Amino acid sequence: MAESRTALTAGIQERTYAGVLGKIIGVYLGRAVEGWRYEDIRERFGEIRNYVHHEVGMPLIVPDDDISGSFVFFRALEDHDYNPHLSAQQIGETWLNYIIEEQTILWWGGMGRSTEHTAYLRLKQGVPAPESGSIARNGRGMAEQIGAQIFIDLWALANPNQPERCARLARAAASVSHDGIAVECAVFLAVLEALSFQERDAERILEAGLGFVRDETLRSLVEQLRRRCAGETDWRAVREWIEREHGYDRYPGNCPMVTNHLAVLMSFLMAGDDFQESICIAASAGWDTDCNAGNVGCWNGIRLGLAALHAGVDLRTPVADRLYAVSADGGECLSDAVLETRRILRAATALNGLAPAARKPRFAFEFRGATQGWLADDDGTPHRQALRRLSNERGQGLELEYENLAPGNFARLCVQTAAHQETTGRRDTSYFEVQASPTLYETQTVRAVVECCEKSSPEWRFFVQLYDGGGASQTRYSECFPLQRGCNELCWEVPARDGHPIHHLGIELRSPRRIAGRLRLRSLNWSGAPRAFRMAESMTLSPSLTPWTTNTPWLRAFLQSARHVAPDYTTTFSLSHPEDNGLVTIGTRDWADYCVSSQLTLVGQRTAGLVARARGHRRYYAAVHQQGEAQIWRRRDAECRILARKACEIPFDVPLEFAFSLHGDRLEFAIEGRSILRATDDHYTNGGAGFIVEEGGYLATSFSVAALPQGA
Repeated sequence: MAESRTALTAGIQERTYAGVLGKIIGVYLGRAVEGWRYEDIRERFGEIRNYVHHEVGMPLIVPDDDISGSFVFFRALEDHDYNPHLSAQQIGETWLNYIIEEQTILWWGGMGRSTEHTAYLRLKQGVPAPESGSIARNGRGMAEQIGAQIFIDLWALANPNQPERCARLARAAASVSHDGIAVECAVFLAVLEALSFQERDAERILEAGLGFVRDETLRSLVEQLRRRCAGETDWRAVREWIEREHGYDRYPGNCPMVTNHLAVLMSFLMAGDDFQESICIAASAGWDTDCNAGNVGCWNGIRLGLAALHAGVDLRTPVADRLYAVSADGGECLSDAVLETRRILRAATALNGLAPAARKPRFAFEFRGATQGWLADDDGTPHRQALRRLSNERGQGLELEYENLAPGNFARLCVQTAAHQETTGRRDTSYFEVQASPTLYETQTVRAVVECCEKSSPEWRFFVQLYDGGGASQTRYSECFPLQRGCNELCWEVPARDGHPIHHLGIELRSPRRIAGRLRLRSLNWSGAPRAFRMAESMTLSPSLTPWTTNTPWLRAFLQSARHVAPDYTTTFSLSHPEDNGLVTIGTRDWADYCVSSQLTLVGQRTAGLVARARGHRRYYAAVHQQGEAQIWRRRDAECRILARKACEIPFDVPLEFAFSLHGDRLEFAIEGRSILRATDDHYTNGGAGFIVEEGGYLATSFSVAALPQGA
């Protein structure tokens, strides 16, 4: 079958969004009972038809390997120029770029116990994919676990109605960490999902998908399951057959693929055309509940469309599109279903040989029902909240409906822009930590387009919430903007506050007299590096900071692959790493032209300096001092290319201001305000900033990022 070069229709775009939503809703439904015995789920809950996180003491929106791995490893396409023949080796390099060992994405269960951890260690040792996931290297018990399937959905979402290309890319992705029937199951599921963009009939989808199955054992298992499902009306009877014939005890390893693959197919077939029934079965059947519910949720989101998500209990509103894609690219960690759908659609468009669509504002709410993480904020006083409803029925903006808006009452809503203070760094809320850089920074300009529908319109003001050095919450407001009927364009520069992380951006509506009505937030955006972001030395003056303090709010804004990073009671940062490539980064992918600077005190290390335009921890530019030389680097995966170098002796224990400026393809390294080195390179155009340390340690006082104006 020839690969199509046709444009993506509105229907395909919405089904892609429905697939992303189905994935994250399924994961969150099954997440609370992951690891539970089937009998315990049945006794406690009967069937999981709504979220039960609160009953087991867990937040609803948590980091999860199913979500992080799916959305992060898929970035291999973007990072390799949307190559339709992307190789397993290139996807393995993507793993190394975005994974921080023992911290991000994976279940770190150990060599020989966690398949993905084992594959990561192989990659780190220099064993390329697909050998890194092979049976020959790791044994059948490790290589035929579930992980190949849980990360596979996005390869289908990026290849609607393109089963051949989908199968090729899915096979490359799955073989980074798996082999044998695990890879075959993952490819089969991805193909079924790709086919579901066009075909709704379950049996026809399965028949077409079997044409891509290379493994006769898998073909036999699928046919056996289809016969079982056709002869039963109760999914539990099918589950009993799976348990008896293909339960965990029949396969080596701790989470075998075959059992869970059959559970996904059972959930799909026994639910018919009922999206919510399918994820209920997957979450209630035990085994790997979040993985299986996430897979079938994505599949049926694609097949049945957005309307199917609303056929039963409301599982969509509590999620509000939110997800964490935790990786070394810290500014991309706090994300939502719309942002990730855009990334998938860009890939699908490029794979079809089409020109990319124009970039949208961060919040454009272009899909029906999308809220992109915006939620009502009662400020601790819910009786004063005049916001009655948030909606987006037509995909044309976030509609705010308010009543009893008057002096003493307000309508407030907000969106998360950094990891929550109360959950960051804690392991009692999830198996995985919330690790993220903020998405919004002081001195960035927030721009909104607001459409007012009423003759009497309210006043509008922005606000941000942050935590200071002692952990206390503070709120900072903009001036009030009077709104007029029709479209209003508003902008506000976020005030400077010593670099403390901004945790929420909010909107507050007020009125000098009682009114009711509605307005629509058409879009809201900020972009580019901050005008003057500075983490000042004064941060270290908090009375709670001692020589033994190892974690602070400002440090948690950085993603750290350097082994030891802490505040020093005399300076802002102390950094140490015993090997190559220890990075500490902050910022987002839309930081383009800027200068990053800090006062460094070298005390004994091979390499010390600053990084910029970082997109992960193995793709960046660096300005460093290394063994008597000033150097400018470009690192891309395992290759570190020196773009410029010059002899430069720097004494130990002397504080010196390092600055690294990037404007277009021009790179400049300065020390104490004097230009030391220049280079020209256009490989990276944007990304975050931070520090690099190798084989030793040093101190850093303050940290600044300042946008460079056009023409600089």
